[in-house]
Amino acid sequence: MIIPTIPVLARHFGVSAGGAAQIVTVFAFGKFVGTIIGGVVLDRMGTRAALVGGPLVGGIASLLAAGAPGLTVILLLALVMGATDSLWASAREVGVIDLARRNQRGRMLSSIHGTYNIGTAIFPLVGGWMTDLFSFRAVFIGYAVASLLSVFLGFAGPDSAAMPMAQKIPDGVKGWGLAALQRRLHGFVALFKEIRPDLRSTYAALVLATLVNQSQRIIIQSMLPLYAESYLHLSPTQTGLLFSISGVVVFAMIIPAGFVMDRVGRKWCTVPSTGVPALAFVLIPMTNNFTQLALLVGFAAIAQGLALGSVATSTYDVVPAHVRGRLQAARRTVAELGSGVAPLFGGYLANTFNPGVPFLVYAPLLIFSAVLLAVVGKETLDQSGT
Repeated sequence: MIIPTIPVLARHFGVSAGGAAQIVTVFAFGKFVGTIIGGVVLDRMGTRAALVGGPLVGGIASLLAAGAPGLTVILLLALVMGATDSLWASAREVGVIDLARRNQRGRMLSSIHGTYNIGTAIFPLVGGWMTDLFSFRAVFIGYAVASLLSVFLGFAGPDSAAMPMAQKIPDGVKGWGLAALQRRLHGFVALFKEIRPDLRSTYAALVLATLVNQSQRIIIQSMLPLYAESYLHLSPTQTGLLFSISGVVVFAMIIPAGFVMDRVGRKWCTVPSTGVPALAFVLIPMTNNFTQLALLVGFAAIAQGLALGSVATSTYDVVPAHVRGRLQAARRTVAELGSGVAPLFGGYLANTFNPGVPFLVYAPLLIFSAVLLAVVGKETLDQSGT
């Protein structure tokens, strides 16, 4: 909802468009922070604290942003909004996992990830309409209303209680000195050792797959418009249509992806969702027109549809319940780091060579991750029907 307000924010506060666009950056950084916080909150307090507290704090921050006197204040509040968004997103997954049987996890997680994608496709239009009809402040109020509605839904849903803590896992560490960082590292190692020994390599492969999948999505979002407009001379409308095609295909994959995960196997989604984009990445720099590029974008979107919740589902199959919040947070933290580095590295390659080079550079990483999932990762679907 807030993305379309960026040019208006720039004009209203007398800053550059790039300066106003930093609201996206701080929101993303907030999500990174919220991912770390969310893992601890979920393991120690349960899901209701996050499902209620996250939207409540985020809604209040958005209301304050609606009346903020300057862009700096809005950016600080957007940081809070990003953190609470990530906290809530982690809680919804754990809540769904506790409601579903093991052989229903794929369909349940695919549905909530698919619903999220519907929101990201529709609500930029809503935000733009509210900005044109009223002002950018109305959009922040609208975001606050949606967040506060989620507070009531959080109270209505069942609470997934915190699991008993393992005694050998150290308590929270204070400070950021060398000793504190070493204790945090030892704490993560202790968490990792809570996973069954035969499933630890699977968890590591899933972490890499999350990093790679997140990075390839960011590469598409940031580099595809540059390639389409600079090399194929497509219009902005045609470039936007490419992303619309992708969104439609991803939406159409919600039910098939969930069915495959729960009836055939998790790896039948995780491996193709990582490996198929590699072929698209190799072919994208070879395209000569809109039709060719649209076909490849649609092809890659099928893989993105298979990725809807598949890595998260597999991770929940692997990690023990009492540390699932923190181990899921660790996986997402790695992914958020990748999403931050990918556009910087991709931009460097595009500036040094051309916008097609980032696709070629990332293709081998996608292939490596897919092979690792196929060879090292274990199939985590319980075929007993439980």
